[in-house]
Amino acid sequence: MSAPVSVPKRPIGVTGIEASVLSLGSWHTYDRMDFGEAVEMLHHAVDSGINLFDVGVYGFRDAQPPVFTDVLFSAIVRAAGIAREDYLLSSKLWLEGYDDDGFRPQLERSLFRVGCEHADLVVLGDLRRDDVELRDLVLDLARLAEDGLIRTWGVNNWSAGNIQSLIDIAATEGVPGPQIAQLKYSVSRRSIPDGGPFARLFAQGLTMQASDVLEGGILAGNLAPGREVGRDPGGIRERIIASTAGIASVADRFGASPAQLCVAFTLTHPANTSTLFGASRVEQLRQNLAAVELVDRIGAAELRELVTPFWADEGVVDPEGP
Repeated sequence: MSAPVSVPKRPIGVTGIEASVLSLGSWHTYDRMDFGEAVEMLHHAVDSGINLFDVGVYGFRDAQPPVFTDVLFSAIVRAAGIAREDYLLSSKLWLEGYDDDGFRPQLERSLFRVGCEHADLVVLGDLRRDDVELRDLVLDLARLAEDGLIRTWGVNNWSAGNIQSLIDIAATEGVPGPQIAQLKYSVSRRSIPDGGPFARLFAQGLTMQASDVLEGGILAGNLAPGREVGRDPGGIRERIIASTAGIASVADRFGASPAQLCVAFTLTHPANTSTLFGASRVEQLRQNLAAVELVDRIGAAELRELVTPFWADEGVVDPEGP
C-alpha cells in the first residue's frame, strides 16, 4: 500500500488558524473501540497531517448509559505521545445548557473531562431556543476568548440569517464573530452549503466544516447502520439509500470506494475548511485519507459533475437553512 498523502491545511475563517482538510470526530467513537487500536489510529492521523479533532461532550450528567468518549480521547492522546501543540481541539457548546452563568461552566466541565486548558474551536449546537439573545451569546464567547479558554468559535446547522445576525452583532460590539459553520454536506445534501444565502456568508470570510458526509455510513454502503444516525431534513433518506448503487458504480470507475468518493466530493467546496468524519478502525482512516489524492486525480469540477445525479435534497430543503 502506498504511503498516505499528507493532508493539506486550510484556514478557519479569517483567524489565521490552519486546520487539516480532514478532521476526526468522536461522537460515540472511542468508547466502542479497542484502546490500543484507538491509540494507533490517532497516531497515524497526526503522522498523516490531521490536526483537528472534534471532541464534544455528548450526553449530560446522569445520562444512561454514561458517555466517556471525550475522557478516553485524553488517555488516547497521552498514550500516543501527541503533544498539545500538535493538534487543535474542537468542542461543542449546547444551547440547552446555556443559562445566566453563560457557557463557562459547560466549557470548563468539557475541558476538565478532556484534560485540556483551552479549546481551539468551540461550535455552538443547533439553535432550538427562542428565549436566548444572540448578543448575549456573542459577548459571552468574547469573554471566554479574552480569558484564554477558547481561540475561536462557530455554529452547527444554524440558518444563514441567524449567522448573519451574529456577524453583524460582533461587528457592532467590536468583538470576534463566528468563523466557521458546521453544516451537513454530502453528495446527497447540498442545497444549504451550495445555496445563495451561505454563498453570501462565505464571501464575508466565514468558512465551513462539512459533517454527516456519509449519512451515518449509508453512503458508504452500510444501508442499516447499527448506531444512531443524524436528523433527516427534507425526509430524503429513502432517496439516499436508493442512490447508493449509482454512487458505488461511479466510485468503481476510479478504483475508489463509495466512502472515498463521498469524502472527496466535500473537499471540492471552496469554502470548506475541513471535512469531519468518524472512524473506528485504522483502515477506515487510511481509506478516507486517500480521498485527498482522489480529488487531485479526478479534478474538482469533474468530480462535482459526476455526483450531481445523487443530489437528493435539491428543491426540497430551503437553502436558508433551519
